[in-house]
Amino acid sequence: MPAMSLLYDIAYAIAAVASAPLWGWRLWRTGKWRTDWASRLGRCSLPSDDRPTVLIHAVSVGEVNACRLLVRRISERSNGRVRVVVCTTTDTGTARAKQLFEPDHAVVRYPLDFTRCVRRFLDAVRPGIVALAELEVWPNFVRECGRRGVPVCVVNGRLSARSFGRYKLVRPVLRPTFAKLAAAAVQTREYADRFIALGVDPARVSVTDSMKWDTADVVEADKLPGVDELARALGIDRTKPLIVAGSTGPGEEALLLRTCPESAQLLIAPRKPERFHEVAALSDTFIRRTRCPDGSTRTPDGSRLFLLDTIGDLRKAYALADVVIVGRSFLGLYGSDPMEPAALARPLVIGPRHADFRDAVEALVAGGGIVVTAEPGAEASRLLGDRPRAAELAANARRVILSRRGATDRHADLILGLLKTPVNRP
Repeated sequence: MPAMSLLYDIAYAIAAVASAPLWGWRLWRTGKWRTDWASRLGRCSLPSDDRPTVLIHAVSVGEVNACRLLVRRISERSNGRVRVVVCTTTDTGTARAKQLFEPDHAVVRYPLDFTRCVRRFLDAVRPGIVALAELEVWPNFVRECGRRGVPVCVVNGRLSARSFGRYKLVRPVLRPTFAKLAAAAVQTREYADRFIALGVDPARVSVTDSMKWDTADVVEADKLPGVDELARALGIDRTKPLIVAGSTGPGEEALLLRTCPESAQLLIAPRKPERFHEVAALSDTFIRRTRCPDGSTRTPDGSRLFLLDTIGDLRKAYALADVVIVGRSFLGLYGSDPMEPAALARPLVIGPRHADFRDAVEALVAGGGIVVTAEPGAEASRLLGDRPRAAELAANARRVILSRRGATDRHADLILGLLKTPVNRP
């Protein structure tokens, strides 16, 4: 075993033992200790396939959704001559990937970055190229791919100021890992400079914009499948205004319950599944999605509070909204993705704490498609009372989405160009 790999393994082991009380308690409290540990140790099985394999790693739900069209484009552009395998880290990401890609494409779990786990995983998958969505550059994984002659690239790359600050603290250790990247296709010039500062060869860095502009499907809200079914199941009154607060964080739900107008219905969708019960406890009048399954019908009875405590329904909820409030942006977190409701032409409100999605928000602000405010309830009330302004805001948001498309095709071309096994593209 190479000396550096052994050093990383030792460092990981020491860190795991030292932090065991913290992560052990969190796993127990959230129920995540029941995860698929065999897969995390690199054990996976795939059906035999002689085609070259493109392995796309998407950590969680957001990255999985961003890669949805990329998987399709690679299959189309290679005329089906490559096998695409998607790997994920989180339980929710795995569930979403299986929903999107199986049975056409295999979904596996990304291994812990211990050398034996990584080798076991790569022996099973046998990738011809690895594409890491956004970041996720792990030393042993990249080193082992290099030892096998497998190029590793970053696609849809992003490196926030917060993450960059942490990486800089260990830059001498990580620099050789970043230097091994075959390419880094990133969303902005600012991100490009940060990747270069961490060791990526400037000639291998390109600015390609974000694939999320492409995956935000531009459809008419009333034509989105499942929207009417969701409304019937929850008993949402379609004759009354509905505010949808998506991907909310701690403290925001209470803020919204205090400040949103009582004349409107309010649907809240917390970002973290482990917080569903905590949020439900804020009001005994919540109508919970888990208690109103598909196929059921609940007659509107004047209830105004709804809790979306499921995964995969948020887009349908956005389609029902008269105003969308984008969460994790008001009380100390770093924002959520506004692109999906923008593509559905919904009037958008977001808080001032949106650093993780600053570029998207700035584009929408410049195009007149979003309102940034520290007072979500008051702004939602104003938009419900000024329908022409709300309609203009929604139309502008969709226009911005349409103007920024194309990154997915650029990423697909990059990946197939780096694949060492020739693929005859049509």
